[in-house]
Amino acid sequence: MRDSSYIARTSGLKTRDYLGYAMVDAAGCLVFSLVTTLLQKFYTDIFHLSPLFIMLMFIGARIWDGINDPIMGRICDTVKPSRYGRYRPWILYAALPLTVSAVLMFLKLPGLGEEGHSLATCVYATVTYVFFGMAYSVLQIPYGSLASVVTTDVSERSKLSVWRSIGAALGSIPVLLIASFAYAKRVDGSGAVILGENGKAITDLQYAPVIRGVLIMALVSFLMLLVAFRLNRERVKTRPLQVKKGAALRAMKLLFHNRAFVSVSLISMLLLSGQMFTQSFYTYLFDDYFHANWMNLASQACTYSPMLVMMFLLPGMARKIGKKEVCAVGVAAAAIANLVLFFLRGMEPDTLMWIFLALCFVSGCGLTTLVMQLWAMVTDAIDDIEVKTGSRDDGTAYSVFNFFRKLGQVLSAVCVNGALLGMHYKVEKGAVQTVENLRRMYDLATLIPAVLFGLMALLLLLSYPLSRQKVQELQILKEEKLKESYENKWIDI
Repeated sequence: MRDSSYIARTSGLKTRDYLGYAMVDAAGCLVFSLVTTLLQKFYTDIFHLSPLFIMLMFIGARIWDGINDPIMGRICDTVKPSRYGRYRPWILYAALPLTVSAVLMFLKLPGLGEEGHSLATCVYATVTYVFFGMAYSVLQIPYGSLASVVTTDVSERSKLSVWRSIGAALGSIPVLLIASFAYAKRVDGSGAVILGENGKAITDLQYAPVIRGVLIMALVSFLMLLVAFRLNRERVKTRPLQVKKGAALRAMKLLFHNRAFVSVSLISMLLLSGQMFTQSFYTYLFDDYFHANWMNLASQACTYSPMLVMMFLLPGMARKIGKKEVCAVGVAAAAIANLVLFFLRGMEPDTLMWIFLALCFVSGCGLTTLVMQLWAMVTDAIDDIEVKTGSRDDGTAYSVFNFFRKLGQVLSAVCVNGALLGMHYKVEKGAVQTVENLRRMYDLATLIPAVLFGLMALLLLLSYPLSRQKVQELQILKEEKLKESYENKWIDI
């Protein structure tokens, strides 16, 4: 029987640990959900920015992230740890800039969004969006790395991934209240409600409830990050990496030569892209096509409610069946559900909305399997690199992984704004969408997620190599690597 003392000494999580770890992502998602759900609609309807400019701005921001994120990762790996640990202090460092930048993105200064101030609006939107992206990296890259030093036990990491997903889901819910209730019916000079070509009342996004909601969410996020800093604990005390010439490039090469890491990074990119596309594009679909803004909240309830059951079942399923195997089946089901919605496009919106929500629930059940195991899978991939090469650069690894997720934001931006351009969405103040435009909107809102989720299922089945058996073998090798690292004084326990 193998000696498991090293894993035992670097594990043993309590409820406090799971809660503290989940709270970081809950706080982060309180403000990040503003970007995924509301920012696109805010840019077109309040700032009156064109979809083409928004798409180019998002792409430009991601190009900058390609430089910024690896630098942040190397800082995490090489800086001398404080008495609070290597990764935990960054929760505290990121709290203020992250929440301030979130407010600035939605702050409509005098003249912004008005005729004659388009250049100033574009500059302001770009600067504040890039600022937010950098602040979010300061939180997310060390936070991802934190999982590796919180526990080394594969079962606890699986549970930790589940708790992180629950935190993210809870943090993503409050923005839906803004998306559902920050609208008012458009009226003419006499106070009569204006109807669109389809005979439905036209509604417009209102600035005042948006900025009030953003301020409240930013404040709550800041306070939660302070609490989360106190609750988290690092069990593996890593020593700083020696800064050697070419070390960063070597670390990058190891990451891109590892099939498990590349596969899970691509899967995460597609997952975030699909999630952001639906969250953002659905605000247009529910407002303009269904004329039922309450569906924003209802659809997300259908998407996230499966977590209430899966949080208890999934760790056991992953242990008995395998993370890869369970997630592949779940994601395939999500793809099929969205494809069925596409083929139902000829139904009347008033009838279709209920079927739409039902299939959102089916899709949510499928996606939940991957959402709740993704972070455990990327940690498995980093372990795989370590046992094969002897190298471990968590900060660098999570900076690359985080960059892939930001590429997912780019892909989402291309899909959302490409769809808006393709359907000739009108962003002018007081614009009315045509019936033909709305039909194209529905087609794209269902077909694009079906394709993205289908690609994820193929990657899981054909490319990601860490099956249940492989993960079990990896845990044995991980124990040996921990022993070697401890005896050579590369880590403290």
